[in-house]
Amino acid sequence: MPNHDTLITDARAFLGDLAANNSRDWWQDNKATYDDRLKAPALALLDKLTPPLAKLSGHAIKPKLFRPHRDVRFSKDKTPYNTHLHMMWQLEGDAPQLPVFFFGIGLDYITTGAGMMGFDKPVLANWRKMLDLDTDRIMGIVTVVEDQGFALRDPALKRVPSPYDQDHPAGRLLRMKGVVAGKELAADGPLPDRIMDNFRTLWPLNEMLISIAEA
Repeated sequence: MPNHDTLITDARAFLGDLAANNSRDWWQDNKATYDDRLKAPALALLDKLTPPLAKLSGHAIKPKLFRPHRDVRFSKDKTPYNTHLHMMWQLEGDAPQLPVFFFGIGLDYITTGAGMMGFDKPVLANWRKMLDLDTDRIMGIVTVVEDQGFALRDPALKRVPSPYDQDHPAGRLLRMKGVVAGKELAADGPLPDRIMDNFRTLWPLNEMLISIAEA
């Protein structure tokens, strides 16, 4: 039976060894350990959190475990395997783009988060329009999330895009081309409970992004 609560320690031990031996030969020799100690419990965790996330959001949820192999086609770094374990829960619906919840284990982080990595063109237009029309509400939701210790990723743009004023009260958010908030996972308690607690705190952010995507 996959053990959720040893996933972090098992993943970090495996990923540390992988970082020191990032080669196809080492991977082939240790793939059974990856399958047993990382992949199986990660898939079990994805399955365990899918029903409560569906209930929380009112949406169907598509879980995903990211593949360990790196895409090295356009990278100078040709090491073949990722030294992290990432998973996400994608909300599904009629809108062409909807937000996700995610969980990641790396050698120097254990993070949870939510949002949209990059807005499609129509969602970006809606985002800017709604920021201008409903500034206080959207900024209020972002402030509550940040007050709970979640950090938003830095804006993609250096300047507020036209036609909005450079001193627009939502200038920082207008400079974003996607919205993702995340923070380190608390250390105590069953792993699924800790992750789900953070997802509940983040739900107002994703709920707001859904309304913008569906506008």
